[in-house]
Amino acid sequence: MLTELARRGIESVLAGRSLARLDKAASTVGLSDAERRVADTDDHEALVNAFLDCDGVINCAGPFTSSGEAVVRAAIAAGSHYVDTSGEQLYVKKIFDTFGTAAESAGVSVVPATNDGCLPVDLMAQILADRLGPVEEIVTTHMVVGGGAMSRGSLRSLVETIDAIKAGGFAYYDGDWRSGMPARHTAITLPGHSEATPVMAFPVSEVVTIPRHIRLRHVEGLTEAALGDQLNAPLTPEIIESLPEGPDEDSRRAQRFTYVLDAVSTDGRRVRGIVQGPDTYGTTAVIAVESARRLIADPAKPGVLAPAQAFQPIAFLDFLIPHGIQWNVEGPSV
Repeated sequence: MLTELARRGIESVLAGRSLARLDKAASTVGLSDAERRVADTDDHEALVNAFLDCDGVINCAGPFTSSGEAVVRAAIAAGSHYVDTSGEQLYVKKIFDTFGTAAESAGVSVVPATNDGCLPVDLMAQILADRLGPVEEIVTTHMVVGGGAMSRGSLRSLVETIDAIKAGGFAYYDGDWRSGMPARHTAITLPGHSEATPVMAFPVSEVVTIPRHIRLRHVEGLTEAALGDQLNAPLTPEIIESLPEGPDEDSRRAQRFTYVLDAVSTDGRRVRGIVQGPDTYGTTAVIAVESARRLIADPAKPGVLAPAQAFQPIAFLDFLIPHGIQWNVEGPSV
């Protein structure tokens, strides 16, 4: 994240729990002159003071399930717009359920899950809905190939949410979010594949965001079924700390993701949206920084918002093209 801020020359204040770690991070990416402010998530006053005079807050300090709410609360109190990089479905839903009124009263916009997956998929969902008209169902499928080991932060988030992930998280059925529902789709034919790939329910954040701006009956998130076996591997705090901070540059460059949205209209017409790109971590940094910049430069309505409520979908997706992101729509034009 700091690398992206430095690359774009955006004036930044660095806030975190440890001054030593802030100093190290700042010097590593060339932000040695950036102001540092020390605050912990269990000290509301210190967090508010850390965010004062800042137009926006980018929260990339997971796990969000345990610490994210405190940062949202402090950003709102400081009058700062807020985005984060969370992919934790339960956390994202809680932010919508908890902070809408407070954000509206403060006149700030809160947009959680501005990451490589949720933001482009949520934007694409609105594009598909605009093309189809009344929508019955949207099914999203996430596939990531390569990339090496997850970052320590991602692994800590995984540990905190492992039970929800194994259970498939929430799906959206007939006007409400429900847990424990079996996946309605067990195989998906991916772009460029001739045979269907087995899939399983997965707690993606767009299941929470899409129904906020599209009226429909069903939203379901899926991923490759083979992931289920990997989730049973032992993962303790000690194991996490023994691993590298995150994937190396070569692994990140080799990584590729494909996100597929299959939408069905109320009269049975079908359309598919596809988003593809490299390096989930690098893409997330670009998306989060640009999201915060747009909220500051061209404010959205106040409140807790889905990406497609805060940003113009085609314009944002087109902005990502020079960063290696490709998107297209397959299906009827009317």
